[in-house]
Amino acid sequence: MSSSSTTWDYAPAPESAPAEIAEAYGLFIDGEFIEALDGGSMDSIEPGTGQLLTRFAVAGQADVDAAVAAATRAQPAWAALPARERGKYLYRIARRLQERAREFAILETRDGGKPIKESRDVDIPEAAKHFFYYAGWADKLDYAFPGRRAQPVGVCAQIIPWNFPLLMAAWKLAPALACGNTVVLKPAETTPLTALRLAEVCQEVGLPQGVVNVLTGAGETGAALAAHPGVQKLAFTGSTEVGKKLAEGVAGSGKRLTLELGGKSPHIICEDASLDQAVEGIVQGIFFNQGHVCCAGSRLLVQESVQDEVVEKLAWRMQQIRVGDPLDKNTDLGAINSAGQLETIQRYLALGQEEGATLHESGQFGTLPEGGYYQRPCYFENVQPAHSIAREEIFGPVLSVMSFRTPEEAIQRANDTPYGLAAGIWTDKGSKMFELASRVRAGVVWCNTYNRFDASSPFGGYQQSGFGREGGRHGLKPYLKLTSWGAEG
Repeated sequence: MSSSSTTWDYAPAPESAPAEIAEAYGLFIDGEFIEALDGGSMDSIEPGTGQLLTRFAVAGQADVDAAVAAATRAQPAWAALPARERGKYLYRIARRLQERAREFAILETRDGGKPIKESRDVDIPEAAKHFFYYAGWADKLDYAFPGRRAQPVGVCAQIIPWNFPLLMAAWKLAPALACGNTVVLKPAETTPLTALRLAEVCQEVGLPQGVVNVLTGAGETGAALAAHPGVQKLAFTGSTEVGKKLAEGVAGSGKRLTLELGGKSPHIICEDASLDQAVEGIVQGIFFNQGHVCCAGSRLLVQESVQDEVVEKLAWRMQQIRVGDPLDKNTDLGAINSAGQLETIQRYLALGQEEGATLHESGQFGTLPEGGYYQRPCYFENVQPAHSIAREEIFGPVLSVMSFRTPEEAIQRANDTPYGLAAGIWTDKGSKMFELASRVRAGVVWCNTYNRFDASSPFGGYQQSGFGREGGRHGLKPYLKLTSWGAEG
């Protein structure tokens, strides 16, 4: 038993299933893997070790043109395909994701740094669920919006982040394909592997050439794709800063746009809540995913009468979090995605202390792995609403603790943010729960739980957290032109 914790030290339990990673990867355009036309490439670094994992091609303007052209050629035939047949392709993709689940989980963990048990138990199963769910909608689109005729919008550009690479791809690809659109997908430059492996799955299931194209590269590639005149719809998940630039670029172009951006989501713990349950929800909501979820509950608003008790329970619970090798099945908190992101987190830790907040870092037992990018879970006390750590998205395992006296004050503090992505409310009183939930400005409000997702439930934000919804019937609408029956599409 560890001397610094009341839990047992576990022997290493490394993931042993095979997952082949090539030395280099090309672009996926018109059903084939090809090299970038200018031969450009980038390194992909494994967060858990800090070592080179693979190299991948960097798409230039000519590659973007080729991918959009391929999607444009494929779109009429794909849209004309009987809807039930489109659905069958999505079912096949979902089944292959299930069949290759362990392989995808390893790739996701090695490429992104998240613990293998999160990739294995959450990311990959949820990605498959989204393909299953939207496969069922493919031949029911006219029933989804009664009295309206549903038609595809055309070629869709989709740009996804590094925190949930495969799941974000599924969130975007599945509804777009079900609606008869074709897609050019741009994964984040630090996590391209599962998107490229998903392209292999598209080949395996016989998806028509050009229906899905995958372009890897950095911000320049994404900017070129977003600005391409052959694109009719742009979907972006990422930072608010980049989202604003994309919105400016799209303005006046006639392109459809949906954005899912940053957040500074609050937990509101009332004095009548089940405190152990609430603390576990906080831990699950920010620490077990490295704080890399855009809706991570990074602000803790706790009623003053139970603040000391909650903080004491939180500090004890954080001692049990195992930080270490992402491929170890015992690990709760893996590696930070990149050296740059780790530097950002550490900068905020220093800034919070400069502003007068008190930093508490988990004294979790054991040493961190050599190499790689690791940050122990931590929280700040004595945080003021004006502090940078209480207002700006850190995207790391960092929690800001503040108090409130009355529900009215809790609402005021929860809404004192330019974001509006998610919130968590913890109380045993049903009437209080619904009252608070109705007044918190957030796209998703979880009550006595946190970070629960379902393919049939919409997700999205308000204010600077973006607009539009992904998931559920709502997730179909951005990919459809809805007209009255008898009207021209």
